[in-house]
Amino acid sequence: MDKKWISGADGVNLKFKRETLLNYGLNRWGLNKAHSVGSTSELIRSCAPLKYEEWVEFYFKKAKQKKKNGMYITREYITGLGQTLYVKLSEVVQSELNSITEEECIDYAYNLVINRTYDGYVTEIETIYGQLEGAVGMEIEPAPDNWDRTYSVDFFIKVADKYIGIQIKPIASGQALNQYQWIEMHMVNHQRFEKEFGGQVFFVYSVKSSGKKKKIYNVEVIEQIRAEIDRLSVT
Repeated sequence: MDKKWISGADGVNLKFKRETLLNYGLNRWGLNKAHSVGSTSELIRSCAPLKYEEWVEFYFKKAKQKKKNGMYITREYITGLGQTLYVKLSEVVQSELNSITEEECIDYAYNLVINRTYDGYVTEIETIYGQLEGAVGMEIEPAPDNWDRTYSVDFFIKVADKYIGIQIKPIASGQALNQYQWIEMHMVNHQRFEKEFGGQVFFVYSVKSSGKKKKIYNVEVIEQIRAEIDRLSVT
């Protein structure tokens, strides 16, 4: 039988024309999760097959749903998963597609590109400022709105009657950091800040680590800020 929905094959790995949609359905309803089909990654490592047929035989002999009272997986069960997927896509997803409006798509695009980008940026700023506050042992406060415009400062540290400025710049992981670019761009505003408030302005660069957590990229700035705190404390 010519299966027109299959676009090609690489060994036993078939390529499906509507794979994005099929994968979406499987993930949305958890039909490919361990609680449904067993821990396939663990199983195939235990099997260590030399041939595809060895894996198939091992799977249907050992695979079990990873949940309380989970059942052993059979070919009929896999067929049932495919039937469930078809119902979900043809009934639930089709109904949802029919209800989508152009306005909803426009709103979603705007929210994804603009709103979520801003929200992620603000979250990153707040995360980094929290790390920095703990590292220097001083309260770090958000700068007034006019300070951002006038002095290019996001946060400040008050030391006696003087202030240290902090500007946080997120950078992409692996991106070459041209610190001079930022220093040059904001030099006049930062010089104005130091003249009026007595303390220097420091750039703190943030980057996502491998675990997605944001961290301070230029960690040496912590000691520089501590030194500035000490200097202002005795002047």
